[in-house]
Amino acid sequence: MAAPAGARLLACCLSALTTMAAVSLAVAAGGGVRMTDEVDILWGPTQLINGSDGDQTVGLSLDRVMGSGFRAKKSYLFARIDIDIKLVAGNSAGTVTTVYLISEGQWKIHDEIDLEFLGNVTGEPYTLHTNIFANGSGGREVQYRLWFDPTQDFHTYSVLWNSDQILILVDDIAIRRFKNHWDAGVPFPVYQPMRLNGVLWDAEDWATQGGRVKTDWSQAPFTAYFRNYRATGCEPSGVAWACGQDPSGGDWLGGAAGLDDVRQQQQLREAQERYTIYDYCTDSVRFPDGGFPKECGLP
Repeated sequence: MAAPAGARLLACCLSALTTMAAVSLAVAAGGGVRMTDEVDILWGPTQLINGSDGDQTVGLSLDRVMGSGFRAKKSYLFARIDIDIKLVAGNSAGTVTTVYLISEGQWKIHDEIDLEFLGNVTGEPYTLHTNIFANGSGGREVQYRLWFDPTQDFHTYSVLWNSDQILILVDDIAIRRFKNHWDAGVPFPVYQPMRLNGVLWDAEDWATQGGRVKTDWSQAPFTAYFRNYRATGCEPSGVAWACGQDPSGGDWLGGAAGLDDVRQQQQLREAQERYTIYDYCTDSVRFPDGGFPKECGLP
């Protein structure tokens, strides 16, 4: 299966944290935020569009020579991350727009949460490819067909990551949950801070219909737009598990998703029934004779 987005993209060289700042609940600005106050442009052709209300949009572009990318200025251990994205319009086959959280902890064990938007030929739906790496182990791919045209307007894509679960949301609708089953021997990212990256790149060898449809470079440059990055999370000190609980005794961000459990369960069921096109936990070809990963059989 595909390698982690961070490894494939070589987006940046993240140094290990030698010391950590005091534990705090850090909040990145919301509406009207200038993206360049929250993220660093790493490389490639980019646009900066300043809005009349003081906000700022970053356009990442891809041509035959190179793609482009940015990285958030801050990393968190447990966080809710939200970002608005408008994807590449028209014939986007072969292109991949990616936002991913990647670890940069002192143990050098790879953790990553991927949201990869696989381009397609004009008129066909985008595929949202999600994957989770924990303790160096990945291969937890689940794919969805988006139920709207993500190229016509901005939509909000979110990751809620706390000590209990990873929850992926689209326009505040929960589509995927990965629970912490560490006590059952399932790896879960609990020790290392992670930082958001955004990248637009060419993956015509696998992205669209398994690589059968290649990038049409006559359509280049391809551009995806990002705005309104918001982050609420824990910045740990000393020992990473200090973020396991907040000063009032509850889990960091336990209620920050703004979703009650009944509605969340309904949304997850609908996403599974209506929008999921691939789930590693049901791939009997990949895992013959019932040899599915342990988490697939846990509640």
